[in-house]
Amino acid sequence: MLIWAPRELRISVDTIWAYRQGYEEARKLKVKQDAYCEKAVAGHWDNIGDFPEDLQWEALVDVLRGKVKIQNHCYEAVDLDGIVRLTNEFKFPIAAFHHAHETYLVPDLLKKAYGQTPAVALFATKARYKRESYRGSEFAPRILAENEIQVVMKSDHPVLNSRFLLNEAQQAHYFGLASNLALASVTSTPAQTMGQGHRIGFIRKGYDADVVLWDSHPLAIGATPKQVFIDGIAQLGSPFVLPKSKALQHAPETPNFEEEKKAALEFDGLPPLEPKESVSDVVIFQNFDTLFMDMGIGVKQVFAKDHLGAPQIAVVQNGKINYIGASEGYSTNLTPTPRTVDLHGGSLAPGLLSYGSRLGLVHIAGEATTQDGEVFDILTDKVPSALGRNAAVIRAVDGLQFTTRDALLAYRSGVTTAVTAPYSSGLLAGLSTAFNTGAAHKLIDGAIMQDEVALHVSLSLSSSVSVSTQIAMLRRLLSGGARGDLELQISKVLEGKIPLVVDVHNADIMASLIQLKSDIQEQTKSVIQMTFAGASEAHLLAREIGAASVGVIVSPIRPFPSFWDMRRILPGPPLTQYNAISTLLANNVTVGVGVESDGAWAVRHTRFDVSWAAIEAGGHISREEAIALASSNLEKLLGLASGTVSSSLVATTGGTILDFESKVVAVASAKRGVVDLF
Repeated sequence: MLIWAPRELRISVDTIWAYRQGYEEARKLKVKQDAYCEKAVAGHWDNIGDFPEDLQWEALVDVLRGKVKIQNHCYEAVDLDGIVRLTNEFKFPIAAFHHAHETYLVPDLLKKAYGQTPAVALFATKARYKRESYRGSEFAPRILAENEIQVVMKSDHPVLNSRFLLNEAQQAHYFGLASNLALASVTSTPAQTMGQGHRIGFIRKGYDADVVLWDSHPLAIGATPKQVFIDGIAQLGSPFVLPKSKALQHAPETPNFEEEKKAALEFDGLPPLEPKESVSDVVIFQNFDTLFMDMGIGVKQVFAKDHLGAPQIAVVQNGKINYIGASEGYSTNLTPTPRTVDLHGGSLAPGLLSYGSRLGLVHIAGEATTQDGEVFDILTDKVPSALGRNAAVIRAVDGLQFTTRDALLAYRSGVTTAVTAPYSSGLLAGLSTAFNTGAAHKLIDGAIMQDEVALHVSLSLSSSVSVSTQIAMLRRLLSGGARGDLELQISKVLEGKIPLVVDVHNADIMASLIQLKSDIQEQTKSVIQMTFAGASEAHLLAREIGAASVGVIVSPIRPFPSFWDMRRILPGPPLTQYNAISTLLANNVTVGVGVESDGAWAVRHTRFDVSWAAIEAGGHISREEAIALASSNLEKLLGLASGTVSSSLVATTGGTILDFESKVVAVASAKRGVVDLF
C-alpha cells in the first residue's frame, strides 16, 4: 500500500510532473517485463537475458498491475484533479483520498477517477490549520455520502487522539451523516477501503472476532466501551461501567443544518459565518424546557418544564433579559412588534468561555502571514532594548484579529467569550485578553470584554532550559527581581489583582510551583491566585492542589500522553473509575476546561466537551456544574470580572446546550446590546 502527499511539497505542478515521470518509468519497465514473460511462456529462451528489474520503480509497477493500493494524501481540488488525470493516463485506481478537505466540493471529479470512485478519509471538523484545509467543512461527510461516495472518519493519530476515533463519527452524524454510514465510517468502510473487508469491519461468521460492547449507542455523546474482545478474548479485566440514561441508548437526532450545508457549497467552502441578523429591539424566546443562569454563585437551573408546566417566555431587550415568566404576565403591545423565537423544547443558558487556544490571534496556524506570531522568550532570546528587554510584557489585546472563521464558528456554537494569551514557547507569555467571539472588530462596544485578564507563564520538561532554571527565574520575578512593566504586572499578581496562570502538565513541576507559591506568600505576605492550565497530571496532587487554593484548567479534556510531561494521565472509564475533573472536584479544586494551543478549530465543541465530562463522571457532575466548567468556573480561574461571561445568553433548539441533538439559534449579548440570530 502506497501513501502519497502531493500538496505537502507545496509545489503542485512540479510534483504532478514528478509523479508522471515516475509512472512513465514504471510503465516502461512493466512493458519490458511483460515482453520478457511472453517470450518465456512461448519458450523463446534464446538471448532472452535477465528479467527486467529496477528497485526504484518496482512498487509503482505493482500499482499498475493492481497488486498495491494507493492511499493518497491530498487536500485541494486542483491537486485532486491532477491525481485523477494521472489515474486515467496510467490506468490505476485510488483506494482513498486522505484528509481531502475539498473533496466535497468536487464529487463529480472523484467519480472520473480510473476504475472505482475513491473513498474519502477525513476529519469531522478539524480544519483551517493550513491553507490547504481552509475550505474544510463539517458538512463534507454528509455531502460526500449524498453523492454516493464512501466516507471514512480518521484520527491521523496523534493529530487527534485515536482512542476517541468514534467521536469523529459522532460529530459527522451531528452534522448530518446518516447513522448507519457514520458507524460504517469507522468500521466496515475503512476495512473495505484498505482491502481487509473480507476479515474485519463486520460482525459475521468467520471474521476476526474483534467486538466492542458499548454502554450506550456508539453515536451518543460519551459512549464508552463496557468490554473489548480481540480474537474473542475479553481485554478489560475489571472495567468501570457507568450508569447511562435511556436517552443515550439511541442514536441522537440530527439537527436541521440544511441551509448551512447548501451555503457551504454555494460559497465554495467559505460560507458567511456572521449572524443572519442582529436585533436590538425586543426578542421573545418561547417554548423552552429549561433555563440556566449564572446567579453570581455559579450556574443554576432556574426553570424546568417538568417542574413547572406553565408555558414560560424570556424577554430580551437590547441584549438583556428584562422578563422571565408566564406569557400571560407580559404585555406584547409594543412598537415595533417584538421578534418571537420558538425554541421547540430547547433551552437558554449562559454563554460559554474558552481558554487555551490561540483563538483570535491566528487565522491559519500553518501560514505565518495570517497570525500574530510568537513572543520573545526572556530565558533564551535577546529581547530588543527598545522593547524594554526582560522588563517587557506583551499584551494579547494588541494582536487580536476578529472574524476569524474559528472564532465565528465558536460563537455559532455558544462560545461567546474567549480568553487568549500571547503565544509563547518560552517561560513568559504575557497578559491575556477576553473578547467577544462574534464581534466584527475591537472598536465595537462589547468586543473587548476585558483588556488585561491574567499573567501567563509556562513550565515544561520540553523547554530548552532546565526546569530548575525556569523555577529559579519565576522565583526571582516573584521575589522582586522584575523591572519596568513586568514589575508592575508581578505586583498585581502579588496583590491578588490578577491571577498567575501557569501552563504546566507535569506533577513534579506542579509540586515545585505549590511550594514556590507558599514561599512567596510567606515572604511577601501576599495571597497569589494561581491557576494550573493543561494539568494532565494534576490528579496526582489533587489533595495538595486543593489545600493550596490553586485552580485547574484541564486541557485537553480527554487526555492523551502526547509527551513525557503528560505520561501519567488519568484516562477515565472504562480504564479508571474517575477522570481528572471529577477527582479534582472531589478535592475542592475549582476546575475549568480548555483546549490546547493548536485547538482553535476545536473551541466550537466546548459544550459537548463539558457534557462528556459530566457523563463520564457518572452522575457526580450535574448539568449546572458541567456548564460552569466552561463559564463561571473559568471566569473565576482567569480573574474575569463577575458576570463577564453570563452577560451573554445562548438559545438552543432541540435540547440544552449540552445535548447532541441541540442547535444554537441565537445569542443575546448584553454588552453589545443585541440578539444575534443564526
